[in-house]
Amino acid sequence: MSKKVRHLLGISGGKDSTALAIYLRNNYPEIDIEYYFCDTGKELNETYTLINELEIFLGKKIKLLRAADKSNEEPFDHFLKVYGGYLPSSQARWCTKNLKLEPFEKFAGKDLVISYVAIRGDEDREGYVSTKSNIQTVFPFRKNIWSIEILNAVFGNGNISKVAKLYKAFACKTINKRAIEIIFTPTSDNLFFSQKLNALLDLSVKTFNKVVFEFLKDSDYPIANLTGFPLIENEEIIVMEDVKKLFKENGVTFPRYYNEIEYEVEVQKGKYARSRSGCYFCFYQQKIEWIWLFEQHPNLFEKAMEYEKDGFTWNENESLKDIIKPERINQIKKDHLEKSKKTSVKSNKLVDILNDDSGMSCVNCFI
Repeated sequence: MSKKVRHLLGISGGKDSTALAIYLRNNYPEIDIEYYFCDTGKELNETYTLINELEIFLGKKIKLLRAADKSNEEPFDHFLKVYGGYLPSSQARWCTKNLKLEPFEKFAGKDLVISYVAIRGDEDREGYVSTKSNIQTVFPFRKNIWSIEILNAVFGNGNISKVAKLYKAFACKTINKRAIEIIFTPTSDNLFFSQKLNALLDLSVKTFNKVVFEFLKDSDYPIANLTGFPLIENEEIIVMEDVKKLFKENGVTFPRYYNEIEYEVEVQKGKYARSRSGCYFCFYQQKIEWIWLFEQHPNLFEKAMEYEKDGFTWNENESLKDIIKPERINQIKKDHLEKSKKTSVKSNKLVDILNDDSGMSCVNCFI
């Protein structure tokens, strides 16, 4: 007897997760999706505005998840004390673990869950995949909707015969022969499973999805408990321009912190904006984003400065007090402007421009 499967979609307050909620609501209303938002207590006001607007569009409440919900303090402040005032960093991302991942996994509990994650089709990165066996991640915006551990299982050399049999059952005659040739070529140092994946997807996305769905019926993955899964019929790939259209065509306001604002440095003009959802003091911010915060939300910048004490700073190599010195602001803007001119990326969004710091980003908070 099949067990009940829950469908969960986390809203970060950013463009992509919001667009995914809109997309699934419009195209797959038969999927009973539960929406949630992990609130750190340190989000921009624009994020809360978007959450409220999205609830109206969806006609559903977005479940508010807060870590340390019995504490009298905001979630972030509670855990900052737990960690002795040690600010989170790329080397110690306790904020992601405690404020994002654990509340989600607590919300999922021991139920069988399919988690929908908004990695666009024009992005080359993986989203969060839970290590919990009862949680399975899918990526509806990508050409390949399956997570890496599922692909590893499908393309394991020990499963070649099983996958070939499924292709013979579901593939049309025009692609069957070529598909079988691809499948029977073992993965090796000369043929990675990613190459096999792309070759099979190029033949037919729908056929590949049907094969994987049938393959998983003999597994312990949550999806094995579904009699059908409408996303396996989908061949649409959603990229940045599609995300913008989803907002515009459905009357949902694009997150305001993405709006580019003009700045001037030494008679030259540039543009800056925030590139991500999440805490206003996120340590993954570029230096130019810190300047954006200082100039556009000075009260929040001041609050961020208050956290820097006992030698702990948001940036490894300089404090916020140093960043806002006039000569430093001027240099950061000049560096950003020069990099913006040189980049070959067409988008003006900071997330699509070369980073002026480490080049890293938080997979879980940036969705």
